[in-house]
Amino acid sequence: MKRIDLNCDMGEIPDAVFDGTQESLMPSLTSVNIACGGHAGDLQTMKSTVEQALRWHLAIGAHPGYADRANFGRVELRLSPSAVANSVFDQVQALADIVAECGATITHVKPHGALYNQAVKDRVLARAIADGVARWSRDVVLVGLAGSLMLRVFSEAGFPVAAEAFADRRYEADGTLRSRKFDDALIRNPAEAGQQALRIAEQGRVIASDGTEIAVDAQTICIHGDTPGAPEIARAVAHTLRRAGVDLKPLTH
Repeated sequence: MKRIDLNCDMGEIPDAVFDGTQESLMPSLTSVNIACGGHAGDLQTMKSTVEQALRWHLAIGAHPGYADRANFGRVELRLSPSAVANSVFDQVQALADIVAECGATITHVKPHGALYNQAVKDRVLARAIADGVARWSRDVVLVGLAGSLMLRVFSEAGFPVAAEAFADRRYEADGTLRSRKFDDALIRNPAEAGQQALRIAEQGRVIASDGTEIAVDAQTICIHGDTPGAPEIARAVAHTLRRAGVDLKPLTH
């Protein structure tokens, strides 16, 4: 039986955290990545998201990003490696304190937005992320784009890694994610997202925006919590995978 993790970025939109929208995704997931004060998130959203995740027995991850809330951490910045490492450490530590208070542990760390996408091709930036996490702990999985340089850097830094693919994002022919500046960067149709997830899980393939078929060897598939219709997309992805006999299991140390 094929096995894969379904993760979602959470704790980013306060209204969704507290009005039930965010938790409505959780029955479809196995892991969450919680914004921890950089691009989004505060003590209240972090604690509430952790408590919701524990109710659904989900693996808990930290989701550090550039501390650029005006742009939701999705604009490229040019910071020194030490500044990136310090920021990543501060964010992960903030979430770790809350998670510990709730009697749980952090399983994984996944960078957010521009920090993630830049690190896909930037060895120095990827190493800065790893260094920031290492100041907190090395007993954690680092998540990065399947087939990318960042995974090799994380592994070289001594971390277990998980290769990630995306159910609700389109790809370029080189295996990177299509920029959000393009109208078709997001897959908003739940059935289409489900089929992309199934192709990743069963075949290790994805169809790029230009029609090219590319290899994607992933251990975890992401659904973005802020994508319009995210709960419906999550349900469709989980249902499609389970119906095909794919075992949904969370990331582990």
